[in-house]
Amino acid sequence: MTHVIELTGVAKRYDSAGAPALGPIDLSVAKGEALAVTGPSGSGKSTLLNLVAGLDKPTEGSVTVAGQQVDQLSEHGLARFRREQIGIVFQFFNLLDDLTVADNVQLPAQLTGTSRKKAAARAAELMEVLGISKHALAYPGRLSGGERQRVAVARALVNRPALLLADEPTGALDTASGHDVRELLVDLHRGGQTIVLVTHDLALAEACASRTIHLVDGHLALETPAEAAR
Repeated sequence: MTHVIELTGVAKRYDSAGAPALGPIDLSVAKGEALAVTGPSGSGKSTLLNLVAGLDKPTEGSVTVAGQQVDQLSEHGLARFRREQIGIVFQFFNLLDDLTVADNVQLPAQLTGTSRKKAAARAAELMEVLGISKHALAYPGRLSGGERQRVAVARALVNRPALLLADEPTGALDTASGHDVRELLVDLHRGGQTIVLVTHDLALAEACASRTIHLVDGHLALETPAEAAR
């Protein structure tokens, strides 16, 4: 089995005298798996996501993503690795308001050196699939929350990343928009995209994930295996 994520003996301390914010834990995520990470505030969910994304480095242990030990990369190497291998969807979209929807989506592709023509073609393909083609020339501020999150998902997928990270992707949305994004994540998983979803919403985790882990005080308190998650 091919694993996209391998965490071995990983711990993160922000205070050398205090308890770790996370771990130590071991965790593997297989290619094509959708893993939901749940737990109360302060349980280590965001720390785990940041370590996987290479936004933070572990105090102990190793973090390997898509075959690359990310905790050993330089800042430049990490930035390039994230652009090429990891797509991130945030709770509050993080779109650039002075760029059109199309330009927001294709920007990460251009940053990796993809020609503007090829980036635009890939962006158009994703916008069609995600039902936002009609907004291609609009600016994010003119869209609903659900539409902006679809733009954010398209942007995260434009470089065909090995891993999609979603941090509370429905947390800032109304019920209807949240349902739309949930169905989108379900479709992406069915299509083979590897996903790690951090959420407080147990219904979202149940709908989207093939496996769920629950963190408490930085430790793995409960794991729901794939066959019991549906």
